[in-house]
Amino acid sequence: MVARGFWPGGTFDPGGVLEVLTRPRVARVAWFTVWSSAVGTAVAVILGLPAAFVLHRLAVPGRRVLRAAMLVPFVLPTVVVGVAFRLLLGEGGPLGFLDLDGTPAAIVAGLVFFNVAVVIRAVGAAWESLDPRPAEAAAALGASPSQVWWTVTLPTLRPAIVSAASVVFLFCSTAFGVVLILGGVRHATIETEIYLLTTTLFDLQAAAALSVLQMVVVVVLLGVAARLRSTPDAASQRSAARPRRPRVSDAPALVATGVVITLVAVPIVTLVVGSMRTDEGWSLANYRALGVGGTDVLPVPVTGALVTSVRTAVDATWMALAMGLAVALLVTRRSHSRGERRVRSVLDGIFMLPLGVSAVTLGFGFLITLDRPPVDLRDSALLVPIAQALVALPLVVRTLVPVLAAIDDRQRQAAASLGASPWRTLLSIDLLVVWKPLLAASGFAFAASLGEFGATSFLARDDNPTVPVVIFRLLGHPGDLNYGMALAASVILATTTALVMMAVERLRVPSAGAL
Repeated sequence: MVARGFWPGGTFDPGGVLEVLTRPRVARVAWFTVWSSAVGTAVAVILGLPAAFVLHRLAVPGRRVLRAAMLVPFVLPTVVVGVAFRLLLGEGGPLGFLDLDGTPAAIVAGLVFFNVAVVIRAVGAAWESLDPRPAEAAAALGASPSQVWWTVTLPTLRPAIVSAASVVFLFCSTAFGVVLILGGVRHATIETEIYLLTTTLFDLQAAAALSVLQMVVVVVLLGVAARLRSTPDAASQRSAARPRRPRVSDAPALVATGVVITLVAVPIVTLVVGSMRTDEGWSLANYRALGVGGTDVLPVPVTGALVTSVRTAVDATWMALAMGLAVALLVTRRSHSRGERRVRSVLDGIFMLPLGVSAVTLGFGFLITLDRPPVDLRDSALLVPIAQALVALPLVVRTLVPVLAAIDDRQRQAAASLGASPWRTLLSIDLLVVWKPLLAASGFAFAASLGEFGATSFLARDDNPTVPVVIFRLLGHPGDLNYGMALAASVILATTTALVMMAVERLRVPSAGAL
C-alpha cells in the first residue's frame, strides 16, 4: 500500500499523496471521522460507567446473564447493527418519527450500541477488583457519595477509563459496516472512503494514501493505549471484592443501567420483529425465501452462505489460535536482556496492529499484494480465512498473554531441572494453565470471523459469499422481499453469534475483561 501511494507506476511521487490528502472531500471525511468517533466515545463512556458499576459491583439478579448479553452487541456483525438501526430509525420504524435515518446522529447511535460493551467490560473488570476500604473510610469521615466518587473512586479508575475510551475511539474511527449502511456516501469516514475509492472509483493511489494515513494514526493510538494499559493502578493489585446488595443511593446507577439495557435490546428486538412481518401480516416467508438462490441478487441460498461462513470461520479460528498461541508464548517468555525485552514488546505491538488497522485496509492490502506469482491467492479458498484470522488474531493474543504472563517461570525451570524436555514443559506447565482461556479465545475468534465484513467484502467471490456479504447485497437491491430476506439473514447471523458468545461467557477468564 505504501508503494501504491508513493510510487505509482514505479516513480516516487509524494506530491500525489499530498494532493489526495488536501482534497476538500478528504478533509470533510477526516473531520467527520474524528468528531463522530469522539462523540461516540464520550456517549459510550457516559452510559457504560454506571452499567459497569451495577453489573460488576452490585449483587443484582441475573447479572452474569446481563453481562453476557451486554457483550453481544460488540461481537455482532457490523452489517447486522447497521440493518437493525435502519429498521429502527427508518420510515415506518418505531423511532421513524424522529427523522434520524441517514443522519450523523444515527451513525453515532450505532457506534455507541456497538462499543458500550467495551467500557462495561474493561472498566467493570477494574471496578470489580477495586479495594472498597478507601471509599468506606472516606464515607466514614463524612464524605458524600459524590465526594467519594470524585476524590477516591474516579482517580483509581482513571487508567481503566482512559484506556477503554482510547480503544473505543479506535473502534469508532475504523468502523465500516455501521457507517456504510447508515451513512452511505453522504456521511463517509476514512474507512468507507477507502472502500469507495477502491471498488467504485478505482483510484488506488488515493485509497493507498488514506490507508497509510490511517495506519500511522492507528499506530500512535495503539501506542497511547498500550502506555495507558500498562499504567499501574490499585485496582489491578488486589483480589476481587465481593459484590454487595444494592442501596437506595445506587438508584441513579440502576436506572442508568436499565436505560442502557433498553437501548441495547430495542434495536435487536426491532430486527427480530421486522424479519417476521410481511405485507400479508406475520409470517416466516422471509426465512423460507433464504433457501432459494440462483438469482442475480442471491446467487446462492443463504443457507449455503451460512455454511460458507461457518466453514470459513472454523478455518480462520484454527489459524488464529495457532498464530496467537505462538505469539503469546513468544512475548511472555522471560527476557534475558533489555534489548530482548524491547524486541518482544515490539513484536507484541506488531501482532496487535490488526486490532486497530481497519479490516478494509487489510482486505485492500491483500487484494493488491497477493495477486501475482509466486503468491497468487486470488482464487484460493484460503484467502478469506487468512484475512479473517488476522482480524481475530489480536483477540486471541490479548486473551492468552495475561494468563501466560502470570505463570511463575520457576515452575518451568523446576520441570527442566527434573529432566523434562522443552515440549514436555510446554505441555505440563503452560498448556495445563492455558487450555480454558484457549477455549474462550477460540470462541472470540470464531464469532469475530463469522461476522467479519470489511476485509471479506474485498476478497469473497461472487459464487461463494459469506452471510454478511449476502446481507449487504440484499440491502443494495430494492424490493420488499430482498429487504425482508436481509432482515431474516441478519437475525440468523446475530443468533449464531450470540450463542457462541454465551458459550464463551461460561468460559470467561479474568483476562477476557481486557477485551
